[in-house]
Amino acid sequence: MPSRWCNRSRFSNISMRNIPRRRCCRRTCGPAHARGIAQMVAMDAHPFIVPRVRKYLEEELHLDEAARAKWVRHWLDAGSRAVEQVLARDPRTGTFCVGDQPTIADICLAAHLTSGKLFGGREPADFPTAGRIYANCMAIEAFAAEHPLRQPDAPGA
Repeated sequence: MPSRWCNRSRFSNISMRNIPRRRCCRRTCGPAHARGIAQMVAMDAHPFIVPRVRKYLEEELHLDEAARAKWVRHWLDAGSRAVEQVLARDPRTGTFCVGDQPTIADICLAAHLTSGKLFGGREPADFPTAGRIYANCMAIEAFAAEHPLRQPDAPGA
């Protein structure tokens, strides 16, 4: 697993003010749907991989590195599959999670799939719809600039 530099999500620094916006109708954009997708990642998948949990697995349960990595991969994959299913079947999915503008759902998805790549060795493309949305997010400088590997304290920076 990556060292301490990657223990926090840099994507939390993205402000919706930094992302170009167009007017949208609340009925078609689905703000509640965007929050629901964001919560799938932030509340259901992410808590299982935070440093506090990984430390507990190591120090209290005495799981070795291989077992901890298996734990992280399992929960990252479970979260990714769940989000992929929602995004793939919902007609509101567009260029981004909900329509053609980034929302909080896209910020959470980008952070989640980045963690999947860094901690679980999974490529975003392993999840076709989510992977396409991830690529669209990373094409926006506000997202790309916050990628953990682009930070000053990242290995090789």
